Amino acid sequence: MTIKDSAEEWQVRATETPFVGNKTSVRTDDVVMPDGSVARRDYQVHPGSVAVLALDDEGRVLVIRQYRHPVRHKLWEIPAGLLDIPGENPLHAAQRELYEEAHVKAEDWRVLADVYTTPGGCDEAVRIFLARDLSEAEGQRFEVEDEEADMELSRVTVDELVHGVLAGELHNNCLVVGVLSLVAARSGDGLDALRPAEAPWPARPFEA
Repeated sequence: MTIKDSAEEWQVRATETPFVGNKTSVRTDDVVMPDGSVARRDYQVHPGSVAVLALDDEGRVLVIRQYRHPVRHKLWEIPAGLLDIPGENPLHAAQRELYEEAHVKAEDWRVLADVYTTPGGCDEAVRIFLARDLSEAEGQRFEVEDEEADMELSRVTVDELVHGVLAGELHNNCLVVGVLSLVAARSGDGLDALRPAEAPWPARPFEA
């Protein structure tokens, strides 16, 4: 048997959107179950995100420490952001986020992993990129605000990040998935065998 996720959509008898926020909303669907009963499911509707594991020539990962109010923590993360424009090419969004959050550009881009962050309660899909051949971006730094104005930037070895993940000291899902995917790719077919940066992404279709 091939272990592979498959698209499927059960019948929805009724739907409503009781909350609409600035970037996301909450939807309530009445879903028909296999036995014919109907169950109500509430979930967050999300535009999707991109994240960037930026790896420098010394084998260090560019990480950001940022306050996240819902969990009342400052988390070490990799650069990430929303797909603000429907149908936006995720590579372009990732390049923008790396520039805005770290003032860095990269010449080599690959796809590390595609994930649903919390599929039981949110439809957010994230594409995590590997970015290599880093250099300082040209021009002025992007002006940040709100939580981003308090961000800290650092470069940390992969081994230190793996230790932090397994020790329960690092919790951001994109950092965890990205770092462990990097280690798995290195020990497998190698980083150059990863999917190209504009590989198809059925969860968030885009134009190249």
